[in-house]
Amino acid sequence: MSGAVFTLILLAALLSASWNASVKGASDKYLHAVLVACGAALLALFPLPFLSQPAPASWVYIGASALLQVIYYKLLAAAFRAGDFGHAYPLMRGTAPLLVSLVSGPVIGEALSLGRWLGVALICSGVIGVAWEASSRVGANSAVMKYGLSNAVIIAAYTTVDGIGVRKSGAPASYTIWIFEVSALMLVVAAMLTRRKELCSYAKGRLRSAFMGGAAVLISYEIALWAMTQVPIAVVAALRETSMVFGMAIAVLILKERAGIRRYVATALIACGAIAIRLL
Repeated sequence: MSGAVFTLILLAALLSASWNASVKGASDKYLHAVLVACGAALLALFPLPFLSQPAPASWVYIGASALLQVIYYKLLAAAFRAGDFGHAYPLMRGTAPLLVSLVSGPVIGEALSLGRWLGVALICSGVIGVAWEASSRVGANSAVMKYGLSNAVIIAAYTTVDGIGVRKSGAPASYTIWIFEVSALMLVVAAMLTRRKELCSYAKGRLRSAFMGGAAVLISYEIALWAMTQVPIAVVAALRETSMVFGMAIAVLILKERAGIRRYVATALIACGAIAIRLL
């Protein structure tokens, strides 16, 4: 893997951790997630007319991914309501790349080298280790486990779908944008039907944070899907979870959550996994 691809995926990981933390810190986590998705969709409209459009064969993947993203936002908000960022986030993100790695061979036909399997295993072990450390500190929470693991399956599903779809599209940038447009439309329609007054009230004074979060999620996923056209999907899925290194810093320094020695050891495993993928 080239240094440029590796560095860009790490940037995507940082952006992913940042916008997830903004949702965790919000007073209404679901409505904030909806605003972030809408911010991404509105920003993405500007370059869309100047881009090549996805090939027809990829539109079924766009539709499937958008639907999965809607479910993802719902479960994300539920997981963050149920527990700490340091517990819910790694539980969701750490399990997903392992699932992607297991299905990428039979479903996509991508076989990982032994060195990359080692890197994936280290990253997954480290991220799940962070979740267990947080769980032992704050006490086991069945709701966090339920929503976190359910969302891990959704993340693995849309990652696999998009990994295939973006390659069929021939246009990674516009493929990603259309996912955000369709999913944001679904989210807004659902929110307007069920929580219209609350959404309008919550949006007041929060447009700036919505657009900042939207820019982060848009750029992060654009990078991830482009990277999937360059290297195996499972590798990108695993490397994105180095976001836990950034996530731990955010949880400790900004959200003021406590971290024990086991979390630092787990974070070191994540870093070692990233190095293994880069070098082996």
